[in-house]
Amino acid sequence: MRPLLNVIERLRNLMVMGEGVHLPTIVSVLESLAGVNLPRGQGICTRVPLIMQLQENPQADRPQLYLEFNGKVVPTDEDNIAKAINDATDEIAGHGKGVSNTPLTLVIEKPGIPDLTMIDLPGMTRVPVHGQPENIYEQISEMIMEYIRPEESIILNVLSATVDFSTCESIRMSQMVDKTGRRTLAVVTKADKAPEGLLEKVTADDVNIGLGYVCVRNRIGAETYEEARLEEAKLFDTHPLLCKIEKSIVGVPVLAQKLTQIQATMMAKYLPEIVTKINDKLDTNIAELERMPKNLSSVEDAMMAFMEIMGSAKESLRKFLLRGEIDEFLDEKDMPCTARLVEMLNQYYDELRNWTEYNQTTNFLLEETE
Repeated sequence: MRPLLNVIERLRNLMVMGEGVHLPTIVSVLESLAGVNLPRGQGICTRVPLIMQLQENPQADRPQLYLEFNGKVVPTDEDNIAKAINDATDEIAGHGKGVSNTPLTLVIEKPGIPDLTMIDLPGMTRVPVHGQPENIYEQISEMIMEYIRPEESIILNVLSATVDFSTCESIRMSQMVDKTGRRTLAVVTKADKAPEGLLEKVTADDVNIGLGYVCVRNRIGAETYEEARLEEAKLFDTHPLLCKIEKSIVGVPVLAQKLTQIQATMMAKYLPEIVTKINDKLDTNIAELERMPKNLSSVEDAMMAFMEIMGSAKESLRKFLLRGEIDEFLDEKDMPCTARLVEMLNQYYDELRNWTEYNQTTNFLLEETE
């Protein structure tokens, strides 16, 4: 799986999506999958698209983390990753609370994580706060739609168990581009905060989540990720209400496995089509390149090109003088020179007659023109 994911990421870095080649993508992220602390705080924490590449490496002595943005590679570590992301975000989107559509890539290589690539996007905000542009809602909406609209994108909706799913902005946006929900997966967080009625919510599926639900428990306070997973398993095993939810749809490990399976299916489905699109684009560009003038790398090449241009101009002038027309413009009605000369002479004759009507004392050139 990892070699295929690396191919996709190389294509993403080459900006092929700007050429109309859409890549398989899982849009949104949970830090629990990566086991690192992403930026937290009030308001918008994610201000740029964060591409998260998780790479399992059982032989790694210690986790390897680095950021890629603006053509730079910045190494970091688990203790400083949140600050490194904030600093990189400030460099991309500026200091303050504005957003940018320029992506930031976080690569995490460590044991025990799934081989996944996901994209986390800024959360929706309707009311601009100090330091945000007035159209912040429109900016974020356009950014989200750009990523979730392609058929190759899997939409990972992160929903809080404490809210009504049908009123969530993320659900509304995903339904705009995926009405049947066939490429939408929902992750229900804070299951421990609102256990009442959660079973009914995830089984009734009133909002068309085609890929199903996965319920998880958020990490609390100073818990390590290992401790959080143990507490999560205990919660869904012992809670009188949550234990009734099927084990196949609870827990971060289940989510990781589900996303890995979805990603493998996407690769098998879309990679042949991606190869075809890239080859078509390549053939088109090669043909266009062959039609372009050759590169002039020296004075001699420039002189040769100049002589070719002069020779072409000389030949066109010869045809014009001998035949009164130019082969290159046979279909252009305004170009045949004989017709243009007659038109110009007639116009001059009319102007001359009008001029002599106001100058009766002279018959300048009238006899000659008649």
